[in-house]
This record gives sequence, structure tokens and C-alpha cells, in this order.
Amino acid sequence: MNATPRRYRGVSAEERRAARRRRLLDAALELVGTRGVERTTMTAICAEAGLTERYFYESFTARDQLLLALVDEIADQVRTAVLAALSDTEGDAAARAHAALAAFAALLTDDPRKGRVAIIESATVPTLRQRRHELYRDFAALVVTQARTLFGDRALPTPRDEISARLLVGGLGELVTAWLQSETSASIDDIVDEATRWFTVGMHA
Repeated sequence: MNATPRRYRGVSAEERRAARRRRLLDAALELVGTRGVERTTMTAICAEAGLTERYFYESFTARDQLLLALVDEIADQVRTAVLAALSDTEGDAAARAHAALAAFAALLTDDPRKGRVAIIESATVPTLRQRRHELYRDFAALVVTQARTLFGDRALPTPRDEISARLLVGGLGELVTAWLQSETSASIDDIVDEATRWFTVGMHA
């Protein structure tokens, strides 16, 4: 007979592991998002999470694996928010693009820690920098796909669509970075408005 997993106060062992993993991710978000990667050691993460190193290794093999999981989680949240905005918004291409870009920017600026982790700090460590590059490419591909959906036969042909999409995603990332670091007088609304104009003009012939 298979042993039934032991429950503690009504919580299974798997649920407890998931909760500990969540605490580690939340601790990493707080530390990287406020202090930076260089000051975010495994020991600091465990202390912030209130867990011993034993529980760190229960979920992750090294600090950078945890940081990759955090960056991927934020990217998934951005992607979900963008696709939901596109699905839920009625109107022309400009209205839907504005909603999607606003969702992108809001996810990274409403909680500035997420923007700092995903855009700024991810550029400081080789492993994260590679993932950042991959995610920029993936979001550019998403822009191309949505432009084809919104503009149909008017959408730019390859490779112009990829070039324009990478310019949009890279430029938007730089502007959000400037906003997070208080290096621009532009508001997030200003940035979203200009990015929308770029999309509606630059992603079709």
C-alpha cells in the first residue's frame, strides 16, 4: 500500500513546500527590487523569507536559479496582462494597442520592484542577461503577431516587422527604465501614448 502524504494542521507536505517556495520568491523580489542583485545573496534571501538554507535547496539549486524563476514569473505576469487587455478591449487597433501597452507598463511600474528586477537588475548578471535578451525577443514576436491580427494584410512584411517590433520593445524598455530611475520627466501615461503612436504608425505599411 502507498503511504498517504502526511498533513500538518490540514496542510499537505506539497502545499508547505509550495508556500516556502513562494516565500523565497517574494523575498528575492523585495531584495533585488530594492537593493539590487549584488546585495541579494542566498543567505539574505533566506533571512528575508524566514527560512533556513535547507529549505532554499528544497526548491532551488543556486541563487541564480531562483532569480531566473523570479524573472520568468514577472514575464508571465506581463504576458498574461497584455493578452487579457487585448482580449477585453473593444475598438480599433489604436485602442487595443494602447490597452495592451498600458497593461505592460502598469505591471512593471505599479510595483516598481518588478520593473527593476525584470528590466534593470536582469542586465547585471550574465545568466539573467541572457534570459532578458530572450524575453525581449519573445515580446517582440508577440508584437509582430498582434500587429498581423490587428492590421491584417497591412501589417509590415518580414523582416521589417521584426525590426520595428524590436525597436518598439527595446525603446519601451529603455523608457520604463528611465522612469524607474527618475531620469525622465515623462509620465508613464506619456510613455504609453507615444508607444501606442509608434505601434499604430510603425507596424503597418
